[in-house]
Amino acid sequence: MADMSYLDGNMLDGPLRELFAVDLSAATARCDNCGTAGPMAGLHVFSHAPGLVARCPACTEVMLRLVRSSDRAWLDLRGATFLEVPMPLDQPHPGPL
Repeated sequence: MADMSYLDGNMLDGPLRELFAVDLSAATARCDNCGTAGPMAGLHVFSHAPGLVARCPACTEVMLRLVRSSDRAWLDLRGATFLEVPMPLDQPHPGPL
């Protein structure tokens, strides 16, 4: 991969906050390619495309893609095996679905 400048994963907080009611910068994701797990804030985010592309800091594989239009958003997490989201203790836990 060519050396391109990137932003850290903290920059995903605003765009993802539009989709989710929790702060995902502290969420943990695991790379589907190399198995490295770490906070979303640690991803390398490239904004040179029509959307945002977040890559694993260890192996540079794509873990997340986010594209936004005026009336919808597309979120692709194919490169992550899981996304663990810390939940505030002061919010009630919903019952089973």
